[in-house]
Amino acid sequence: MLPVSRPSLGIEELEEVKKVFATGWLGLGSTVFEFENEIKEYLEARNVIAVSTGTTALHIALDGFGIKEADEVIVPSLTFCASIQAITALRAIPVFCEINPSTLNIDVEDARGKITRRTKAIMPVHYCGNACDMDALLALGKEHGLLIVEDAAHAFGSSYKGRKIGSFGDVTCFSFDPIKNITCGEGGAVVLSDDNIAEEIRRKRILGIDKDTWHRYRNERSWFYEVTTQGYRYHMSNINAAIGLAQFKKLDMFIEKKRKIVELYNEHFKHIEGLELLAWNLNETAPFTYIVRVLNDKRDQLMDFLKSRDIGSGIHYIANHIQPFFKQYTCELPVTDKVWKEILTLPLYYDMTDNDVQRVIDAVTEFFLKKDI
Repeated sequence: MLPVSRPSLGIEELEEVKKVFATGWLGLGSTVFEFENEIKEYLEARNVIAVSTGTTALHIALDGFGIKEADEVIVPSLTFCASIQAITALRAIPVFCEINPSTLNIDVEDARGKITRRTKAIMPVHYCGNACDMDALLALGKEHGLLIVEDAAHAFGSSYKGRKIGSFGDVTCFSFDPIKNITCGEGGAVVLSDDNIAEEIRRKRILGIDKDTWHRYRNERSWFYEVTTQGYRYHMSNINAAIGLAQFKKLDMFIEKKRKIVELYNEHFKHIEGLELLAWNLNETAPFTYIVRVLNDKRDQLMDFLKSRDIGSGIHYIANHIQPFFKQYTCELPVTDKVWKEILTLPLYYDMTDNDVQRVIDAVTEFFLKKDI
């Protein structure tokens, strides 16, 4: 079975992990600091804080900026449930908004219409790696005094108008889980410019502990510490950072290959009736997933057909406003209701061969040429 996604790992990752094993210091330490500095330099960012997952990055960012119970955070319903769980974990209220069906990114004008006196933040999601309209979002945030918390789990390596995602804006959260643009095994990062809030988030990621962080960055133990704030066990480990360091060296190579696959898919699928392609800006996008919209209620049939050809596919994602746990926040979202029933994710990862890509193209084409569908 050809999978939808798969990490690309080699001896380089093992060699970096071996170095960590040799130090005997596996937790938060100098390798994490090195990984943070690599990202900081790449993004030209002021503060980068490595954490355990992309979800914890979102949660600790919201917490660090003071989002609390009963505060409202506007967020697209069409995103992974992690975005919503990060909000509800603080007992804040997710306010679902629509997406642009051409990009699957946040509909800024619909978000504008959801602002109330309790709104404190907007959480856009850079879907598939394509950047949201950050000029409009940041202007909206400034107009109403709202925090813009970018869920950039899909978008490490992407840019917006020549600026790297994470190099501007209020706060950006990345994910480095097994199938993201680079992986740490599991991991995430919070990127922001405010030094005071960054220090608060650094304390929060290791149980609110102050005073001994710099010892840890030197792989040293200090008997003295102070707990100064509500914290969590959210720090990244040296083991995960080691994997990330090896992956980071391959990022440009990963991006180039995946862009070529997206170009091939688009070229072959753009003339197929019954498929709607997303709008891509491949000059600035580091593609994460490749999603098409399958029209006329044929999505599930196409999934089954691909499976019969040993080709995996997926749905990214089921709309959150229909999920049982979030039913108290549900609302009318006709665009999202339509689009999530059409979206289908096709295989896209670095190690795909030319033959793998052609298999997907041939199978999708064959499906739409069948007379009995």
